[in-house]
Amino acid sequence: MSETEGEQQTLVLKTVGFDARFPNTNQTKHCWQNYIDYYKCINARGEDFPPCKQFFSAFHSLCPNDYIEKWDNQREMGTFPVKLT
Repeated sequence: MSETEGEQQTLVLKTVGFDARFPNTNQTKHCWQNYIDYYKCINARGEDFPPCKQFFSAFHSLCPNDYIEKWDNQREMGTFPVKLT
């Protein structure tokens, strides 16, 4: 057993809060917008800027991994449909 007796490890789960711009249950647009906002933010301010980290956690919470992989591949190939700079 890796834990000592009586000591328990706590796991804290977080998700994205309500955004009035996306009131419907389908969160695809919310996912897409946070992905775009994250890459625009890191291009403008760098990865250590706290609001950029919020966008990162938001799109990782909302977007399916397949979407993220597809968009990452499109960015690498230069075929992503949005200018992120």
